[in-house]
Formats: sequence, structure tokens, C-alpha cells
Amino acid sequence: MHKEIGINSVPTSYVKDEDFVVSFARGIKLLEAFGVEKQKLNVTQIATRSQLSRTATRRYLRTLYTLGYLDSDDHYYWLTHRVLRFSSAYLNSSHLSKISQPILNLLSVETKFTFSVVVLDEHEVVPIARSYLPQQDNLRISPYGMHLGNRLPAHATSTGKVLLASLDETLQQEWLKKYGLKRLTSYTEIDEHVFLASLKQVAIQDYCLSSEEHELGVIALAVPVVNTQGKYVAALNCIAQSNKTTATYLIEKILPLLRNTVAELRAMI
Repeated sequence: MHKEIGINSVPTSYVKDEDFVVSFARGIKLLEAFGVEKQKLNVTQIATRSQLSRTATRRYLRTLYTLGYLDSDDHYYWLTHRVLRFSSAYLNSSHLSKISQPILNLLSVETKFTFSVVVLDEHEVVPIARSYLPQQDNLRISPYGMHLGNRLPAHATSTGKVLLASLDETLQQEWLKKYGLKRLTSYTEIDEHVFLASLKQVAIQDYCLSSEEHELGVIALAVPVVNTQGKYVAALNCIAQSNKTTATYLIEKILPLLRNTVAELRAMI
């Protein structure tokens, strides 16, 4: 018998029951309970978020504390820097991250905009490469804290909608049923029928322009990154401040650059 394991939500993967280690999965789920909105949690909060009993939660917390992945003041627990070992290992070994970085930096030099390569993880998108220029350190060119590993809501971002548009309708509807559409600004689309229609349009035009849906004053344009087997592996986007550019300029001048770039990446992944 096989068990369906929603590692990345869509699509799902399958493993045999005897190969699935429940206790290990619960420990990972407990670590994931710590989100950006609240870094310190007590046992009750962690148990609720992890959907575990308080007794089991205490055991997992003590284990992770002993291993150095959590710290505590006897009332609250929080993640330690040790968890960064996983992200560092991923970024250091990710072929797409490595080959993208110099290309993104070059695009930024040419246009003065910010570029990133992003992957879909359940209801969020995660940047795995981002353009960087030393002279930009003191400028607000990094909207909503756009940094490697930062998690952003897929439904309100250009990259998220590009990647969701690559799914078939059944998976899109399942995704909507599971995660819904949360309003983040007055421009965020929360009507499911309109949202699904917009994904169809994104799929047809093969790009997505998102303006102020996640953060006011931010506009972004994204295209999918597709490998030689035709699999959508990531999205490439350009991020700018809406008072510094226009949608017309992005589509006419930046979209061709993005499409040329993903064609270059396709040949290397």
C-alpha cells in the first residue's frame, strides 16, 4: 500500500507505508510551526500548530533542544542558527541558484531593477537567487524584505501566479480549496472565479504582471523557468517600485530580457 505525501502540495508524491517514518515527519512539522509572524512559541501554541498532543510536543521540543535546533527560556522556544545548515546546504548545492546568480546580477546592472528566481512551496514562493549590487545596499530596492529563503504568498505575487498557472484546473481548484485567497492589499484578488480566470490568461500569455497585490508601491513581472523536459521548475521575475516604472515599460522592455534569460537558463539546467 502507498501513502500520499504532500511534500510540495502539488503535485504529490508517493512512498510505501513502511518507508514513511511518522516520528521524523512530526519533528519536521514541529519545526515548521515557527513562522515569521511569531518567532517565540510556547508548548500549547506549538502543539496547536503542529496538530500534536502536548505530551508528544514536549518530547519533540526536548529532542530538538538537545540537538541544538531550538533554544528555550523554560517558557518559550525559538529556532537557533543551526537550522540554517539546511538552507545553506541547499543553496550551495542548487544548480539553478548557482547558474542564475551572475545572470541576475548582470540584468540588474543593465536595468537598475531587482531580479529573482523563485520556486513554489505549497501556498508560498521562495527566492533561491536574487540580484545583488553593492551600490544598492542603502536603497530600498528590496521590496517586502525580498531575500533568499523569504516566503511570500503565492496568490499575490507574479512568480506565484506564473507557477500556479502551469498546473491543470483540478490542481488549481484543490490548491484554492486548501489555502484560499487572503487579502493583503486593496489590490489583492480574493474572488476565486476571477483568480482562476486570471491564471488561464497567465498561462496563455506565458507571463504575469502583478501590481501592488502583495505590497503597495511594488510592481513585478514574471515568466516561468522551464527545463528541457518541459517541466516548470521555477519563475524569474523583475521587481520595481511602481513610482519608478510602468506596466507598459516592463512589458515592452523587460519582458524580452526575461524571456531571453529563461531561454539561456533552460539550456543550462
